[in-house]
Amino acid sequence: MISLYNIGKTFGSQVLFEDSCLQINMGDRFALVGPNGAGKSTLLRMILGEIEPDEGNIQTKKYISIGYMPQETAPVTELSVLNETLAICRSVDGRIEAKAKEILMGLGFKISDFDRSVKTLSGGWAMRVVLARLLLQQPDILLLDEPTNHLDISSVKWLEHWLCRCSSAVLVISHDRHFINSVCNAIISLENKMLKFYNGNYEFFVKESAAARIRLESAYKQQKQEIKDLKEFINRNRARLSTASRAQSAIKKLEKIKPICVPPDPKSVRINFPQPSRAGRRVLSAKKISKSYGDIKVYQNLNFELERGQKIAFVGENGAGKSTLLKLLAGIEKADNGEITYGLDVKVGYYSQHRATMLNPNKTVLQEAMDNTRMHPELTVRIILGAFLFSGDSVFKKTKVLSGGEKSRLALVKLLLDPPNVLLLDEPTIHLDLNSVDSLIAALKAYTGTICIISHDIYFINSLCDYTIHVDKGTLKTYHGNYDYFLSRQEQMEENSSQVVRASLSNARNQSIKLLDAKNRGKQHNIEKNRKKAEKEIEKAKEQVNILTKQLEDPSNHNNYKHIQTIGKEISVLNKLIEQKEALLLELLD
Repeated sequence: MISLYNIGKTFGSQVLFEDSCLQINMGDRFALVGPNGAGKSTLLRMILGEIEPDEGNIQTKKYISIGYMPQETAPVTELSVLNETLAICRSVDGRIEAKAKEILMGLGFKISDFDRSVKTLSGGWAMRVVLARLLLQQPDILLLDEPTNHLDISSVKWLEHWLCRCSSAVLVISHDRHFINSVCNAIISLENKMLKFYNGNYEFFVKESAAARIRLESAYKQQKQEIKDLKEFINRNRARLSTASRAQSAIKKLEKIKPICVPPDPKSVRINFPQPSRAGRRVLSAKKISKSYGDIKVYQNLNFELERGQKIAFVGENGAGKSTLLKLLAGIEKADNGEITYGLDVKVGYYSQHRATMLNPNKTVLQEAMDNTRMHPELTVRIILGAFLFSGDSVFKKTKVLSGGEKSRLALVKLLLDPPNVLLLDEPTIHLDLNSVDSLIAALKAYTGTICIISHDIYFINSLCDYTIHVDKGTLKTYHGNYDYFLSRQEQMEENSSQVVRASLSNARNQSIKLLDAKNRGKQHNIEKNRKKAEKEIEKAKEQVNILTKQLEDPSNHNNYKHIQTIGKEISVLNKLIEQKEALLLELLD
């Protein structure tokens, strides 16, 4: 559908692309990866036609529709959430509106949110509306720039499932490895100013790119030696008449050699953050905590304790109260009732994107990073800033000109350069690239204090956390393991519940069979009676299914997504009843 031929692009003195090629066909789901600033977002904009390549050309098949989600730009509109989502459609019927509601609910919106003005939403929720509108449009190609940045785990998993089922080709930029592995069937790596194709998941890409780098470094050494040998040969023979012609040939050969470039290894940076002071064994205790927002009760008589050295992930549905809990523990918000007490020598540090407002607008990035009690050498600070995507002259920019993402990263650096012994982190991986996420994981693994995090990045949680706490309807349940362990326990509990239901149905069926056997011994007339009764019940159930099916197809019901769900559940129950009665009927007829 889209073909990029020998693309070249330069901004000032920075070369982003040289002789780069890419083909996107129907059904392709590619992840575009590469260091920050390498040109990933620029590539998406070139595909859109917003930026022209300096060299080469981009061919797009006629009548192909392209949907694009940028990282940050959210709509500012007076329209409601639902109407802004539907605005992408030329015409709207009940089926389309029901689908729009399904998408919005999958992305975390409640039915009560549908009529809210988009203008009243936070930037993150407004970006969810952008994503919902794109998914409803279902274009031939989806270009997604960090689509999971503003989602929670439940919404990310829903999006993964949706993208795997939709017919659109997908080209996505993401820092979330789990998301990439779940959605994408190939990796496009922007390396050494070219696009390189890896037909596999992210782990396959890491393995193959490492092997390719070893081969490149070997070729570079061989070429370096060849150039050295040629130069020495030329110097020895250019002055001699008998060998001057051979020296000229060597000069021509040397001129034709295209130098092999080995880019810096992005994984070569290892960060050593300072360790915090040691706290007491119990770092905090929350007793009988209650918190409400208006009529919404988030917590009531909640008890929670945190011990030194724990690394905990809070998980749960959107709106369960994860961020509220973190703010309560940090003292950012006050509980309506109850108290939180802190242990001996405890110092709590809280990170969220809103922390960026605490930066001094007149200081440079470097000055702000060095402004702490640890008195780190400038070289140490600059190395750490580089790992969090502040390199070169960017450290001399004033914080007031930084983007929202840059301010968030700088706030995270400041926190880690002078770490408290209890870290409360709300979505710390947003605005980081994959290598920076690895740097953050390594730093937090080595950290000796206590960590509580909220993150939509499953890879990040699995790599770091040894406890998972499920926040659900104002209660906390602790699982002694990472997110994968939590999921396995959830699946196990669901399976146990299903086994109980199956056992109950089996017992009921066995009792029916025993009753039938008893009746067969001298009570044959009751068999006929039961047969007729079963046939009537089947007929009645089928009539009810037909009535409900017509309601489901009635366009007047399409506006009520909750009602449609209820009808679907009723049909499912009736179909199971019909199956059971038909099975019983077969037994009676034997």
